[in-house]
Amino acid sequence: MSQKKEYSLAEIAEFTGSKVVGNSKAIVNNISTLENATKESISFLANKKYQKYINTTSANAVIVSTSFKTDDRLNYLLSEDPYLAFAKLTTLFKKSIFEIDNLAIHPSAVISNDSKIGENVSIGANVVIGPNCIIEDNVIIKANCTIVQDVRIGEYSIIHSASVLGSDGFGYAPSKDGYVKIEQLGKLIIGKNVEIGASCTIDRGALDNTEIHNGVKLDNQIQIAHNVVLGENSAIAASCAIAGSTVIGKNFQMGGLSGVLGHLSICDDVTIGAHTLITKSINKSGNYIGIMPAQNQKDWAKSSIFIKKRA
Repeated sequence: MSQKKEYSLAEIAEFTGSKVVGNSKAIVNNISTLENATKESISFLANKKYQKYINTTSANAVIVSTSFKTDDRLNYLLSEDPYLAFAKLTTLFKKSIFEIDNLAIHPSAVISNDSKIGENVSIGANVVIGPNCIIEDNVIIKANCTIVQDVRIGEYSIIHSASVLGSDGFGYAPSKDGYVKIEQLGKLIIGKNVEIGASCTIDRGALDNTEIHNGVKLDNQIQIAHNVVLGENSAIAASCAIAGSTVIGKNFQMGGLSGVLGHLSICDDVTIGAHTLITKSINKSGNYIGIMPAQNQKDWAKSSIFIKKRA
């Protein structure tokens, strides 16, 4: 469906795989929360916490689950997964970066002659792409990113502002005269449809490659060290870190402020809760968490004694 300003509910239903209850010819021109919607808005209800706003919303239409009890006051779009339908819908109303910037490669970008840039690529202001990089078709690299060297970025991936890809890994050999740097000779391979948030850092490999597989989504301010392998369709929230040479399977999910130590192996379908440190390999799928809720200092002192006794 081509980009335009407004859509009928019939068009939106077809695009999101939903079913209209009400006037399928009704027109909307924006997405909004239930609280702030107008008569030109479409909204969604994916969390029961917000159901109280249904009775007061001014939205023209609301995306709801197929089990929702509808009425005659609003138009509804019934969906098996309202949040997924909302996610798809956002793509209709977002202007492409090419519409916003009116150019593909900003004149301030610096690109090595040894690197290759595919078709329909957008490169923002002050981006630096060093030697031996390959940027495949339909990639978006936003302003102030540095693609250091030996990096491949797959099709339809998005790199947000100020991220650094292909930086040196943290490798030194101690000697009597100080630390001797281990040169990083590997590459960073980023798959297709990957999205990397703002101010992330991903090191290229020391000998083998660092690999970020297809469909991975990274939030802002994430550090991934050299030789990490991150399996496809993994999603990591902000301010997490993964140490070197850890291999992680598919569908890995990681809550904010969490960490994984180096040289570990984590199987497919593992979820790590927020503020959790993984210190051992995981070979069984499931949810893992080690968070301690905040307490006042005296209560924490008592709890820490109990934890030590149980350890």
